[in-house]
Amino acid sequence: MTPIGRLLTAMITPFDEDDELSYSQARKLARALIESGSDGLVIGGTTGESPSMSDDEKIRLFAEVKEEVGDRAAVVAGATDNNHRKSIELSQEAEKVGADALLLTVPAYNKPTQEGLYQHFKAIAEATPLPGLLYNVPSRTSLNMSDDTTLRLAEIDNIVGVKEASSDPVQITRIVDKAPPGFRVWSGNDDETFSIMCVGGYGVVSVASNIIGSQIKAMMGMVLEGDLERGAAEHRRLLPIFKALFWVTNPIPIKYAVNRAGFDAGKPRLPMVEADADFAAKFDPVMDEYDIDLPVPA
Repeated sequence: MTPIGRLLTAMITPFDEDDELSYSQARKLARALIESGSDGLVIGGTTGESPSMSDDEKIRLFAEVKEEVGDRAAVVAGATDNNHRKSIELSQEAEKVGADALLLTVPAYNKPTQEGLYQHFKAIAEATPLPGLLYNVPSRTSLNMSDDTTLRLAEIDNIVGVKEASSDPVQITRIVDKAPPGFRVWSGNDDETFSIMCVGGYGVVSVASNIIGSQIKAMMGMVLEGDLERGAAEHRRLLPIFKALFWVTNPIPIKYAVNRAGFDAGKPRLPMVEADADFAAKFDPVMDEYDIDLPVPA
């Protein structure tokens, strides 16, 4: 299996001028993200506008990106949602087309109990041998997966980690401390990567690495080398762009930033809309303070 890696980019999904998914641009973007430091790519997640894609689009996107990156990076497929049976079907299809792992996202809207979460993810894990990366994001789902539930799921062999976006440092630290060997914690928020890694977290599923992946990877390296003073300084330097990328709903800002950097990613799909002029007027000066790592195809 391709190692999942520490720096996972939540890749945006390019659309063309007719609002169709541009697989050719997705391939180019996947290649560019690897060149700028990504160890793996989360495809069809929130940042990838998964709620606006059909099942067929998702499966083809998983396949095309995996074919493009090969063994150079892991492809983590966002194949789960609040429909349990469809989550299993899409996970099995993702396996067939070569995905390396699955993003197991806490369901939104139907708000299951903690036992429901456990049974939902356990059944998906039993339906495919692919490694599963849990994703806890209460700001999107209105439901927090507790540390107790995460630790129960960590005992399942092919559930290998969690993308934690609860912003609860006690909960996250307890998961890091109590999880079995081999179970890893990725930060789900760019502005929390430094602190989570300082308590033993493994890495990050990053939005900002769509444009500044090499710089994020360098900051992570400082933590791993024990140079916390330099790592903290780099975290503080990057913090303004981390925050600016969430001034309005993700992925509106990051898609704007990627396009502004010169990579044609198209508009978001409705109900998401493009960043407006007021956002651009505030965001552009922040973005201009940073070198952009993303190589733009000629």
